[in-house]
Amino acid sequence: MTQPTPAIVPQSAVRRLPRIALWLFCAAYVLPGLFGREPWKGNEFTAFGHMLALAEGASDWFNPSVWGQTPELDALLPYWLGAWAIQMAPSWLSAGFAARIPFALLLGLTLTSTWHGVYYLALSPQAQPVPFAFGGEAKPKDYARTIADGAVLALIACLGLTLLSHEASPILTQLAFVSCAFYGVAALPYHPRYSLSALSIGLLGLCLSGAPSLAVLMAIGSGFLCVLDRESTSPQTGRQHALWLLAMGLCVAGVATALEVWHWRLLPLHNDWQAWRNLLRLLAWFTWPAWPLAIWTVWRWRRQWTSLHWSRHLVLPMWFIALTVSTAMLTQSSDQTLLLALPAFATLAAFALPTLRRSVAALIDWFTLLFFSGCAFIIWVIWIAMQTGWPAQPAANVARLFPGFEPSFGWIAFIVALAATAVWVWLVMWRTAKHRHALWKSLVLPAGGAALCWLLLLTLWLPLLDYARSYKPWVQQIQGVMAKQEAREARDVCLLSYGLDVGQMTAFHYHGGFDVKPAEITSIAQQSTCPWLLVDNDLRPDLGNVVRLNEWTRVRTIRRPSDNNEDVTLYHRRQP
Repeated sequence: MTQPTPAIVPQSAVRRLPRIALWLFCAAYVLPGLFGREPWKGNEFTAFGHMLALAEGASDWFNPSVWGQTPELDALLPYWLGAWAIQMAPSWLSAGFAARIPFALLLGLTLTSTWHGVYYLALSPQAQPVPFAFGGEAKPKDYARTIADGAVLALIACLGLTLLSHEASPILTQLAFVSCAFYGVAALPYHPRYSLSALSIGLLGLCLSGAPSLAVLMAIGSGFLCVLDRESTSPQTGRQHALWLLAMGLCVAGVATALEVWHWRLLPLHNDWQAWRNLLRLLAWFTWPAWPLAIWTVWRWRRQWTSLHWSRHLVLPMWFIALTVSTAMLTQSSDQTLLLALPAFATLAAFALPTLRRSVAALIDWFTLLFFSGCAFIIWVIWIAMQTGWPAQPAANVARLFPGFEPSFGWIAFIVALAATAVWVWLVMWRTAKHRHALWKSLVLPAGGAALCWLLLLTLWLPLLDYARSYKPWVQQIQGVMAKQEAREARDVCLLSYGLDVGQMTAFHYHGGFDVKPAEITSIAQQSTCPWLLVDNDLRPDLGNVVRLNEWTRVRTIRRPSDNNEDVTLYHRRQP
């Protein structure tokens, strides 16, 4: 027998969030970071190096490598998408911007798949609110739409989604396909044909994005849940769905084997408490504010998932969370793996809304209001300090942390930031006004605050962030040193490198136009054609093992303007 639901929801509480408002929320979150910047150092620039190599024909499409180095992840599809975008882009569009376009679309796919997945989970009989004796309870479709709106707002509000979801890297591709697979399993009892198509795309895409093991486990576990689900489908239909999922799991395993993308990256569990504490701290802030609401959902709906006839709207996201969080505990890149759990966390957070007390909702509102308003205030104050020199202390901190940075004023960025701040003020006034309560109301300020701060950072602070996180100023600085040495602009010349990673070498090729050749894999005869040598400062003692030191003159050691740990030494070939 199905246990009584804790959701007591009247029809007046499931008013639809205006579509234009939801679209604006998503646009304000997805679009900032797409325009006006260079690829950023780290995962994005490393991935961009492989995309650029594929687009220029310098790498094999099924075995990507650049300068003799293979990608950290055995992923193919992310690099293909970036390379195809670069090749199809017109000549006036930069390769960095073109490579980000498909990944912005993947972020949009993540939000869309999450909405539709939660919508069909909320339609299940176990998720519906208590029917009233004389009617007036929420209608099923209106209730499901409201819960889905809340899930998207909860996903946007998650702090961990902010940076990683705006980088053109394989982890964003994995997130999009995990969301697609989540939608496929959630909608399986209602639209089997569309759901199986979404599952096929999601699982195969996840396999080609560097996570074939996760895709196989997801298929097997989801199939097992289909067999156990006795409320949404008949036993025969559940077995058919399970067999289909098992077949897709085998297909994914076959594709991964054929393309040789299997790679075991799991590590033993941590033995020291400090590592576990760091992981718990990462989990706490990364999934904030969804995790407190998710815990509340698990508690308030406990009768629905602890009984024999459990509810799929709870067990399915709990399974996705358990799979991704346990994987994160066994990998080096815990933050990237935890990103894949955010759609499921947002799902559980949304099902907390029908059971929240007004005091808890008010606490969420006040905390969110103070936190994001304070963050927005700090962003504006530091921007004013950069432009005017007042207040003096923030301006001095910027000058000290980012030497050589010259602030610039952009009217478009200023107007967009001002408009976003005005919308935030209106949103706060609307939230505190007296009007009919809607379930998604408690998540409007968290989502709006996250979108506001991200938009302010990527408008007002974009020149500063680009200066700090891109390699372009560093490349220009080194080009200036070369020009002083030879009294002409250094571009389109050979540059020998030693100890530089893929991102750094890509930066000199992309921003400086250099023909970069790693000294480790370049013969002495080929080295003789390069007039410049750039060496990682930590590897200078070993330089004699790869080049003839008597052929080079040390010019100077150059530090990246915004990073004290990224020093290189420049050498110039001696004239014969």
